[in-house]
Amino acid sequence: MLQSFREEFNHRYSAAQYAALLSRLERDTRAAIDFRVCETPCFLSQDMVQEMAGFGVELTQLLLNNSAYLQAAEDAVPSTYRVPGVSGHPHFMTVDFGLTKDESGRLRPKLVEMQAFPSMFGYQDVLGLAYIETYGLDSKLNWLLGGHDDASYWALLRRVIVGDHDPENVVLMEIEPESQKTRPDFHVYEDRLAVRTVDVQKVRKVGSKLWYERGGRWIPIERIFNRVIADEIERKEVKLPFDYRDDLEVEWAGHPNWYFKISKFSLPYLHHEAVPRAVFLDDWYAGRLGVGFPEERERVLLKPLYSFAGNGIQFEPSDASLDLIPEGHRHNYLMQERVDFEPVIATPHGLTQAEIRIMYLWPDGGVLEPVVSLARMGRGLMMGVDHNRNREWVGGSAVLFPQE
Repeated sequence: MLQSFREEFNHRYSAAQYAALLSRLERDTRAAIDFRVCETPCFLSQDMVQEMAGFGVELTQLLLNNSAYLQAAEDAVPSTYRVPGVSGHPHFMTVDFGLTKDESGRLRPKLVEMQAFPSMFGYQDVLGLAYIETYGLDSKLNWLLGGHDDASYWALLRRVIVGDHDPENVVLMEIEPESQKTRPDFHVYEDRLAVRTVDVQKVRKVGSKLWYERGGRWIPIERIFNRVIADEIERKEVKLPFDYRDDLEVEWAGHPNWYFKISKFSLPYLHHEAVPRAVFLDDWYAGRLGVGFPEERERVLLKPLYSFAGNGIQFEPSDASLDLIPEGHRHNYLMQERVDFEPVIATPHGLTQAEIRIMYLWPDGGVLEPVVSLARMGRGLMMGVDHNRNREWVGGSAVLFPQE
């Protein structure tokens, strides 16, 4: 941790600056921020950020180079959401790490989970700059990875999201987008890439084409920046105007199958220094735990494979709660060794933990590269903003690091 930056920030911080930060974010995203924004950024060394970024690439390649895993992941895609024309690789990756201490006392990243689904690439760019300019921080601090600046970052996002299409024929597709907490992120893409945000329930299918309405005109959709989560379709019982299994004349920026193919489902297949032990719940019952898996229940988490934002996670699951899961559904749950986050960020309210998300883009014809990060600060059992309510100096944040 960069103690000098932390001490100076804490000394100079004022509530008026934080209010100005929130006001700026709402202005720059044209939206109210309905999740908690942390008062402070997370200051990390460039070496620590690069270590996490490198681990994410290694873990993704371990999966994509494992033919047995790829077949198992393909089989795990629910038949209802098995979309034709899957891309050869995911366009987006997010890899979450907790900051932990090893036996020597060194701070090391430990994998929490990874997901081939877009995170808030637009909003995080706005947030990183807002922290620096609102608080008057050192101009050497950066939030973009891989040597990117504003121009190259957005050029890469345009390449991945829009491709060679007219932006009018590219949509960001979501369920009831204006009710989503992520709508500030959507607005940034609208402003920077000129794509439209549409409700998946309001598109129209004619033959093998999808259309959306704007200003009384129906416009053909050629490419979809997909933000629809299957779990939310199921929970809200959303009625779709098309079937995901249809052979549609459309390209996907973030093909829906990858949401299932690289997810919590991946963890039992990963053997790496940064990865905690994990097994599927049906393997747990069968006694196939693997060497080194903790027998102590307090060291274990139960996770549903395809939930989002921490929904359904249980700490120290009891035998009774596990037995409530029908045998035929146990393969959809994961038992994972708990990662102990180290409280390392000094705040006026005590030491705070951090979870760091490294976010990657992978354009067609290009390579997987880390481009930006996201931090979650918390003092609760879980790090999501929904799990740290009514607290200060917690919430969504940005990672800042000094450029060499």
